[in-house]
Amino acid sequence: MQGLRWVQMTDEAVNDFLGDGGTGVISFSTPADDPPFTLPVSYGYYEDTSSFYFRLAFPEGSGKEALLDDPISFVVHEKTDAGYRSVVASGQLELVDELPYDSAAAQRLWGVQIPVVDIFDQPPEDVPFRHFRLVPDELSGRKEVQSND
Repeated sequence: MQGLRWVQMTDEAVNDFLGDGGTGVISFSTPADDPPFTLPVSYGYYEDTSSFYFRLAFPEGSGKEALLDDPISFVVHEKTDAGYRSVVASGQLELVDELPYDSAAAQRLWGVQIPVVDIFDQPPEDVPFRHFRLVPDELSGRKEVQSND
């Protein structure tokens, strides 16, 4: 009987899967009785430091501002020709905009490709954005493989 199972991805496979950027889902921690605040986002990825970069919108009333000091998780997933792949990262966001321009984190921000997606009800140039970095406390990837049972 043939089935599916999940195995951990190597660091190299995680880096290959993440590439230099794409889209995923970020979840902000919230008080115990509330569900996480979750939204799709674009990301850039810097392989040498396993760092993610985000350009997050802060339109009036978005609610993100109050959650920035809380831990987050970030998930990238995709069905590939070889099966499903997913990577989960967790940790704390760091505001890059307040770092010195010549800092390593700020310089790496300019070296990644964060896809620009226009999903706002106003022109993107009218939406306030801020740049963040996530150096994950935990980073893991899983992939689907065929098993012959």
